[in-house]
Amino acid sequence: MMVKITKVKTQIDTLDQPTRKKHFGAVGFFIGTLLALIFWHELMKEAIIVKKIINNAEQVVEEMLQGVVLAHPQYVKRVEGFNVLVRANSPVAGKVGLVSGGGSGHEPSHAGYVGKGMLDGAVAGAVFTSPTPDQVYEAVRAVDGGQGVLLIIKNYTGDIMNFEMAAEMADADGIKVAKVVVNDDVAVENSTWTTGRRGIAGTVFVHKIAGAKAETGAGLEEVQRVAEKVIANVRSMGMALSPCIVPAAGKPSFTLAENEVEIGMGIHGEPGTHREAIRSADETTEHLVDKILKDLPLAAGDEVAVMVNGLGGTPPMELYIINRKVAELLGKQQVVITKTFVGNYMTSLEMAGFSVTILKLDAELKELLLAPADTPALVQY
Repeated sequence: MMVKITKVKTQIDTLDQPTRKKHFGAVGFFIGTLLALIFWHELMKEAIIVKKIINNAEQVVEEMLQGVVLAHPQYVKRVEGFNVLVRANSPVAGKVGLVSGGGSGHEPSHAGYVGKGMLDGAVAGAVFTSPTPDQVYEAVRAVDGGQGVLLIIKNYTGDIMNFEMAAEMADADGIKVAKVVVNDDVAVENSTWTTGRRGIAGTVFVHKIAGAKAETGAGLEEVQRVAEKVIANVRSMGMALSPCIVPAAGKPSFTLAENEVEIGMGIHGEPGTHREAIRSADETTEHLVDKILKDLPLAAGDEVAVMVNGLGGTPPMELYIINRKVAELLGKQQVVITKTFVGNYMTSLEMAGFSVTILKLDAELKELLLAPADTPALVQY
């Protein structure tokens, strides 16, 4: 940057010696300050360094899936040529197949839930990017055991469009396909990538309960009915303390001030309801639970399942502090917590934050929720 001081110099030449020294000092201070600000700006630009333990930003999904298969060959195998993982024993004859998926970056969703009692297949798009129709179609073909396939789709425009195209392709091949759309986020009605509510961590409960129903040998319509029942009774809301960095983008997905949080943040960094100064765990949790319960009224004696889900950068200590408050709030209403899940179930890369999910149970949903599951990310006996 060039600083023009010609005019200043001309004026200074006419001044006496003491005054000239004074003016030279002021100009020097100005230039020094300006240079310091320029240096600080450049330093801050350099400070935003992408620190990720990866090899190539364009290969993260491919290499991740290779690693999953190598770690869990008893659970999953790869559909050759596609970013699709299916059960190691797929297709399971006589059983409805369940396929879910979406953009990568939400691990362990969705590949971590492929296994007995949950999904038959998971489709991995690029990070925060919907999988292509041909990927979904190949997953459907790979898991079809003759009883049809249920697609479990989170409510994002790209996901719905591509999964529906895949369903049409499968139908043309004579494979029966049904679909459900998960929209559990109570934060906002419309967002960056959705019309209507977003699908977030409540999707894991759909995987679990619909998967358990499919294991009983139920038909496609019955499995779809149970999945829809879960969707009607599950609500979630989250918040974020910090952004994440998509490997290919190389920069934070959004910015927050040092003492600022985003309430109602989506799992791709979509805006929430508002930003505010960070509050205590109890205050923040109470706000989220209050929003959920306004949308999912509960009465004394009702049974629920609770999920306190980390977004990738929140330590277990903080998640358990949050869970303590959730249990207290539900206890005050004499709501019975049948089962609690605390951990990372649907993340947003390394985003710091959490979501709370509450699922209202009846006898059918309770039995299926508690049924056995054996997957890389969720084992239940």
